Amino acid sequence: MRFTLSSTALSSRLQTLAKVINSKNSLAILESFLFRVHDGKVTITASDSENRMTMELPLDESDTDGEFAIPNRTILDAVKELPEQPLTFEVNPETYEVAIEYQNGRYNFSAQNAEEYPQKAPIADDAKTITISAKVLCDNIARTIFATDNNEIRPVMNGIYFDLLPDCLAFVASDGHKLVRCRYTAIKSEEHASFILPKKPAMLLRTVLDKSEDDVTIKFSTGSAEFYFPNGTLSSTLIEGAFPNYNSAIPTDNTNELIIDRKALLGAIRRVLPFASMSSQLIRFRLDSGSLELTSEDLDFATSAKEDIVCSYSGTPLQIGFRGDFFSEILNSITTDDIKMLLGDPSRAGIILPTEQPENEDILMLIMPLLLSE
Repeated sequence: MRFTLSSTALSSRLQTLAKVINSKNSLAILESFLFRVHDGKVTITASDSENRMTMELPLDESDTDGEFAIPNRTILDAVKELPEQPLTFEVNPETYEVAIEYQNGRYNFSAQNAEEYPQKAPIADDAKTITISAKVLCDNIARTIFATDNNEIRPVMNGIYFDLLPDCLAFVASDGHKLVRCRYTAIKSEEHASFILPKKPAMLLRTVLDKSEDDVTIKFSTGSAEFYFPNGTLSSTLIEGAFPNYNSAIPTDNTNELIIDRKALLGAIRRVLPFASMSSQLIRFRLDSGSLELTSEDLDFATSAKEDIVCSYSGTPLQIGFRGDFFSEILNSITTDDIKMLLGDPSRAGIILPTEQPENEDILMLIMPLLLSE
């Protein structure tokens, strides 16, 4: 079997697919990429047994169809330093000896029998299907993934919850300290359906779809989901279990409203946070008409910091505490110049909203307060 393709195109696909492969695998063959040559193109697959990504590349020429597996480090190291040029593969289908010819040299190594590579189980016939813009999907993964948990006791909190409702598709994540709910109203369904996507496939999607202007088709059923994008697919095992009722955690009567420059607030938090207690990361917010005072202190090391920021605040004077690192994560995931914060009393969660919502979207973030000592 002989075929030719672009070196940089191959290297780019392999670098993306390599993110699927674990450092330790249950099967030795999963340390390899599966190559399948057919119909003038090559399909390359990487898997960790729970996630399986496939990407296609056009071939400049090929003489026959076939498949084989190559250890990932062997092929990655072979092509990553090559400049753009044609690579010609020659594969002996009986001995699995591989030769790669390039402009000034040649590689020789051994491949493996593709029959050892595990097959993908087909998704159930009753799978639900939705189509979404790659940009919308990537944006909502980026907004929610930082709020996911790493909890062995409640694994349902360890992924992004896709909640398909009669009025929207909601993307939700929470670790119990912060919560993100992003509603996309351009997708809706009369029949409720949902799934929990683990963090690893979410990050893989964000990587492969970055800056894409195409659509992504999602098929999901109990236990598994498949994502179809141009020249590739991703299959993933889903997190099983019931996601908590996230809407019940969102206060509906926070009447104190703060509007403030997002970057100014983020910069102030970063400046006072190093002087906060390392264990609590507590920053005290003192709010009054037209001003916000941030303070932090660490009694063990006799350090403290204070900074005042001009803002628009309508409500009663209020003191409330938040973890500075959590607050910074929320501010970093919002892109508008200003943010709106809705507050109740010092024991009630604060709601953070962008002052301008993207088209067809409704973004809400929540952060739980910390107890203040007088």
